[in-house]
Amino acid sequence: MLIIPAIDIKNGKCVRLSQGQMDQETIYSDDPVAMANKWVEGGARRLHIVDLDGAVNGVPSNADVIHAMVEAHPSIPIQVGGGIRDENTIQTYLDAGVSYVIIGTRAVITPHFVSDICVEFPGHIIVGLDAKNGKLATNGWSKLSHHDVNDMARRFENDGVTAIIFTDIGRDGMLSSVNIEATVSLSSDITIPVIASGGVSNLDDIRTLCEVEEEGIFGVITGRAIYEGTLNLTEAQQLADKLCADKSN
Repeated sequence: MLIIPAIDIKNGKCVRLSQGQMDQETIYSDDPVAMANKWVEGGARRLHIVDLDGAVNGVPSNADVIHAMVEAHPSIPIQVGGGIRDENTIQTYLDAGVSYVIIGTRAVITPHFVSDICVEFPGHIIVGLDAKNGKLATNGWSKLSHHDVNDMARRFENDGVTAIIFTDIGRDGMLSSVNIEATVSLSSDITIPVIASGGVSNLDDIRTLCEVEEEGIFGVITGRAIYEGTLNLTEAQQLADKLCADKSN
């Protein structure tokens, strides 16, 4: 199971939000590229980058700094989300060396878009399902839809997406532990990998996730915990490696 550092970019800076509220930000660095370097040096095997301005505006707003991060780490798989709502944007990111693009709002609003791009860009599409009380949110989490998380995940699996990122908005940035029940419910309902997100606070959360890893949980995204030091990235990945290896033996 991968421990995946999140690098959220707003106005060119590395920030974290509380429950997705754009006015509840904490700035951790003026240099997202340096932050990417730190996490890679700490043992990260994948990076999760979100253009927060793009998520709200509907178009990429921090593409230059994201391209610089990708260029600095060509051997590390990088997944990017935020404002990716057309084929040209996807092509531009993939051409720049991004491994996976994350479709969020557009996937929920116009689901057929996902089936189209899975055909056009096979193996590169991840769908991000961000939920509150089981219902999906869109537009940088500013709006709630009536769609059920598991129903939409099954549809996107049939469309050919590579993985699903599941975020419990109510826990994101709150260090209140991962919503294990909802995450397992989703991962048990589909066969493609699920990446958990929202609420990771310490090594106990990593242990809990490793206990259910065989349900199809490929990794977990962590943000505030590694920025504020309640979780050490290197220790977390080493623990996950050990626990998962012990279970397979």
